[in-house]
Amino acid sequence: AEGKLFGPLAFTKTFALIAALIVALFILPMLAHWFFGAKIKSKKIQKGINIGLIPVAIACFFLGQFWAGMILFAFGITGILKEVRAKKLARITINSENNDGQQNKLKKTANWLLNNSEIIIVVIGVVWLLAKYWLPLGASKSLMLNVVFVALLVGSILGMFSLLEHYYKSILKWCLDHKKTFLFIPSFLIFLGVIIWLGFSTVFGFASKGFDVIHVDIRTTSVWQGLEKTFPGMGKEFMPSLNEGSFLLMPTSMPHSGMEYNKNTLAQLDMLLTNIPEVDMAVGKMGRVESALDPAPISMYENIINYHPEYMLNEKGHRVRFKVDKNDRFILNNGDTLSNEEALLRGVNNQVLIPDDNGNYFRNWRSHIQSPDDIWDEIVSVSKIPGVTSAPKLQPIETRLIMLQTGMRAPMGIKVYGPDLKSIEAFGMQLEEILKKVPSVKSEAVFADRIVGKPYIHLNINREEIARYGLSIEDVQQTIETAIGGMKVTTTVEGRERFPVRVRYPRELRDNPEALGSILMSTPTGAQIPLSQLIDFEYVRGPQAIKSEETFLVGYVLFDKKDNFSEVGVVNDAQKMIQDKIDAGELIVPAGISYKFSGSYENQVRAEKRLAIIVPLVLMIVFLILYFQFKSIATSLMVFTGIAMAFSGGFFVLWLYGQSWFIDVTIFGTNMRDLFQVHTINLSVAVWVGFIALFGLATDDGVLMATYLDQSFEKNKTDTLKGIRMAIVEAGQRRIKPAIMTSATTIIALLPILTSSGRGSDIMIPMAIPAFGGMAFAAITYFVVLVLYCWREERKLEK
Repeated sequence: AEGKLFGPLAFTKTFALIAALIVALFILPMLAHWFFGAKIKSKKIQKGINIGLIPVAIACFFLGQFWAGMILFAFGITGILKEVRAKKLARITINSENNDGQQNKLKKTANWLLNNSEIIIVVIGVVWLLAKYWLPLGASKSLMLNVVFVALLVGSILGMFSLLEHYYKSILKWCLDHKKTFLFIPSFLIFLGVIIWLGFSTVFGFASKGFDVIHVDIRTTSVWQGLEKTFPGMGKEFMPSLNEGSFLLMPTSMPHSGMEYNKNTLAQLDMLLTNIPEVDMAVGKMGRVESALDPAPISMYENIINYHPEYMLNEKGHRVRFKVDKNDRFILNNGDTLSNEEALLRGVNNQVLIPDDNGNYFRNWRSHIQSPDDIWDEIVSVSKIPGVTSAPKLQPIETRLIMLQTGMRAPMGIKVYGPDLKSIEAFGMQLEEILKKVPSVKSEAVFADRIVGKPYIHLNINREEIARYGLSIEDVQQTIETAIGGMKVTTTVEGRERFPVRVRYPRELRDNPEALGSILMSTPTGAQIPLSQLIDFEYVRGPQAIKSEETFLVGYVLFDKKDNFSEVGVVNDAQKMIQDKIDAGELIVPAGISYKFSGSYENQVRAEKRLAIIVPLVLMIVFLILYFQFKSIATSLMVFTGIAMAFSGGFFVLWLYGQSWFIDVTIFGTNMRDLFQVHTINLSVAVWVGFIALFGLATDDGVLMATYLDQSFEKNKTDTLKGIRMAIVEAGQRRIKPAIMTSATTIIALLPILTSSGRGSDIMIPMAIPAFGGMAFAAITYFVVLVLYCWREERKLEK
């Protein structure tokens, strides 16, 4: 499953890197020569181009290309100002109270702005364009507010890296003078990453066992419990759930419920679900189709619920703006005005709204609905019908995959195997009661199959009575089959289709036991005897469906996890509680009964075994590539420290996402936790794919530094301690700018992914978080590689 999902991603990234390599080696040098080598010497032509940009910009305004027009207009004005800069700056009028120093500062500021005007214009244009298509604060906020937010976000990142570059030399000199003190910092961060990954109790488990030997339980101390609670270890799951834009509600009714009751209940469910304003369509199904592959009883419902997207879209799936008045009320084509909430209550659609590029987006969700989870809560609240069980949160495609893999209609569950259905059901009911008490399990979603409970009528043939009338068992059974079940007498052919023709009594003569008892049967003497004289009618409780796996009868106990808990953690908690009950004698497993956990948990176990091979293999390949480049194990290990730092940074940010206080601030009316979708992220295949992609990026800065250091020390032999440190500092200064550009551009590029909320964001965000945190921590390699390199060269000098 994971191969089909991430295979296209791997091919796309590979082809993109190959294309980038070709462009960097062959196309960019040629373009750089053309653009940077071409100079317009004639001042008249320069002036003409600058003036000509202004009418072109005005034409862009009329054509609706505001962004392009503003950029061209700014470039044109800047070019004109540069030509008359000397004259204009000389004529700047200054108040008499200003001194010459203020005049010089003003001239320097004006000169700096004009000299860097092209860069400033490009940055403003890129920020504006990014804000327009990104809209991080949401479509409900104005474009200008989004532009300001993006400018602050990008500016803060670039500002921090600029400060680092400005003070880089001073920091590097301190690190070289205090190598052991500095190296303690990355060592501590790497160790912290390991604790976050495995958990405090796992890493320091040896300490608690050692104290157990001397009969001291340190696990009960407040320090140990506090650290264990702060660093419990990363949860595990197979894959984050993809947002399919729809839900699948699969409740069940009681096994003894009849056809009419289930039809009415299903219609009632559809009606209640459709009344939710956010729901676009709700279609229910009960029972099974004409297929042996769908063994569903009539008491099992399947309600597919499609909900509206958050904002009204056009045919291409793009958000549309509609005309509003001064009070942000939508104007209808009949002249009426409605607020967003009023329009939702009246069921307004895009046919009565007026499209307007300068208007507002129309939100299909009510104000208290902020995510699909809130829609599911509405579905659960309205689907509480007496006699109908609750259901876990499911989606159509996801559920089909789970059912194909495990046969269950829930993400996780327990399969109970046994010799008979009654003992399976009884043991399943006991497991249901235990699972409801597990803290990480949704108690309302726990449900054990009610296997036995469907009413049946047994027709027990009285052998003495039929012998008195000269009848055989076969005679009676043939009459029952013909009258009640129907007997095939012929086949009708309609084109390529064949239909059997059956003959049986009409429904009104066989719809209750009294009517069945009145069915007459011929005897060899010609007498007509009612079945009630030959058969004893008996009501019994039997199974509504019989399931078997691996030659054993089986029943399911379904359950689901609470939010912010991992699948593997929930299964481990459930296993532990069940085992504790068995050890305490509170739960007795009957003879012949066995059980096992199943669900997407099994996929995680399988994927974890594969990743245990793939991740070390990737690290080994990266190290070999570094060794082939530097021809030195020591230098390769220095560069390899970037992966260790990135590894710890990725886990640190994953840990921050699970903390309730992380970025819990509101900016421009938007909570940053909601914007960046901060919630507990479990270790999944998506997260590990993000780490694998990070490993290649994390060594870039180290390769930049180490390559220049090798070349520098090879050309300029240094035999003094001062010379070594001067060479190290020089190398760092020459390579810090490209290293910072690599990290800054990567981090900025990941921001739209971290705030994305469309299709596929459920997978992209867990993939992007390790890269974001890893690249932030990898900035420490700007110093680590140089300090280690300096240490090695100094040791060589001492020897």
